[in-house]
Amino acid sequence: MFQPGPFNLITDVAGLTVGNASDADIKTGVTVLLGDAPFTAGVHVMGGAPGTRETDLLAPDKTVEQVDALVLSGGSAFGLDAASGVADGLRAQGRGFAVGDQLVPIVPGAILFDLLNGGAKNWTENPYKALGQQALSAASDRFALGSTGAGTGATTAQLKGGLGSASVVLPSGHVVGALVALNALGSAIVGDGPEFWAAPFEMGDEFGGRGVARAYPDPHLPVTKLAQHANTTIGIIATDAALTQAQCTRLATAAHDGYARALVPSHTPMDGDLIFATATGAKPLENAVADTLTLGHAAATCMARAIARAVFHATPAPGDVLPCWSAL
Repeated sequence: MFQPGPFNLITDVAGLTVGNASDADIKTGVTVLLGDAPFTAGVHVMGGAPGTRETDLLAPDKTVEQVDALVLSGGSAFGLDAASGVADGLRAQGRGFAVGDQLVPIVPGAILFDLLNGGAKNWTENPYKALGQQALSAASDRFALGSTGAGTGATTAQLKGGLGSASVVLPSGHVVGALVALNALGSAIVGDGPEFWAAPFEMGDEFGGRGVARAYPDPHLPVTKLAQHANTTIGIIATDAALTQAQCTRLATAAHDGYARALVPSHTPMDGDLIFATATGAKPLENAVADTLTLGHAAATCMARAIARAVFHATPAPGDVLPCWSAL
């Protein structure tokens, strides 16, 4: 029997914490995933307009296989500076990859575009480094969803997006968790809603329990906000399984199915859709082929649920350019 973890958050994977920082005036923020110890990581990019830091390092043929933290940020290219703030904070804590007498924290990151969401973007100094440090300081096993962290100013085709998370405990005892900053060009709801595309994968009433839609729009006419060019969904899949960097990369690839199940359309030329995958290595695999297949399927369904939860938990704020799901 598949069921969510006790928090229904990515932090149901033991040893992981998440911190959020937001700026309500700018309508943006940063989310950090931190491990008690360095963790193995991979990445897969399927969007046509990604913005990233240190993702080349995560290729299976590269030397460093473990990272200290992962960062999801708003701000487009400006938001890449959030990872610098996290790296500074980790170095001050004595964490990082040892090179001689120096410590170099390994902090890959990805950004979404939230510069047209109604917030004040006339800053004189890039705010994202400080937001990264704040998010690191806030890391905990409990954290808020919706309009917070990297999802603070996120939007979708016709509704506010947000930060989402979900988890599942597999029959093998392995835990899989998803974390996503949803800022998609496409739509998470069917037609005018309120039903979600991810409804078949909902556990309990974690995003309203509305069930599947009774009517569907023409599948050949996707709902988009292309004119705004304000998009990208970035996420993280985590597990306590013992995986190699190559297996993490495959897990991230499989998790993209969750985007396609929960967003219509997804992986467009104007989205920078990206997923990191992490493994703490606490629980070995009993059957490498069967277990990795199950982990990949769980990653996809978990990510779909996290996307719907991001929209479900979004809250209104002054100056919003789009309504929240709750307004439906």
